[in-house]
Amino acid sequence: MKTILALILATFLISTSGDERMENIYKYELNSIDGKNISLEEFKGDVLLIVNTASECGFTHQYGGLQKLFEDYSSEGLKVLGFPANNFGGQEPGSDEEIAQFCELNFGVNFPLFSKVSVKGDDIHPLFEELINTANPDFTGEIRWNFEKFLIDRNGNLLRRFRSSVAPDSNELIDAVKSALN
Repeated sequence: MKTILALILATFLISTSGDERMENIYKYELNSIDGKNISLEEFKGDVLLIVNTASECGFTHQYGGLQKLFEDYSSEGLKVLGFPANNFGGQEPGSDEEIAQFCELNFGVNFPLFSKVSVKGDDIHPLFEELINTANPDFTGEIRWNFEKFLIDRNGNLLRRFRSSVAPDSNELIDAVKSALN
């Protein structure tokens, strides 16, 4: 009887902890930067690198590294998904059209970009609300700045999370991507 009670209590504590597993990343539908409705279901089976981006940030040069990462590993199933956000210092003030032009002209970006979303605060998009609260080996909690990265496995589970200072061409990120692709 004590064993059964202990199991019930343990199950309750796990299910009520703040660090939950992701429900289903594929349930989200968002608008692409060119206004098309896209279900993340379209990326089922791919490894995803979800990044909140901004065009006027000290980390904006990471667009180039993200594009290279996408080019180097897209044939193996990596998709980089960019989500412009204006939550930090007003560093993404442009319209979707302006953002798309900036990314293409300055960095040759052709990985999927989405319409501007909020990644922090009362109006946080539900996708990012789930990502910041999902258990992972790195950390949980609010996004601190532009260009934080979330690595999602082929089954839609959050594997790793990286702060802005972890560059797309860093060994840490590349090794994590390669591991997820295998």
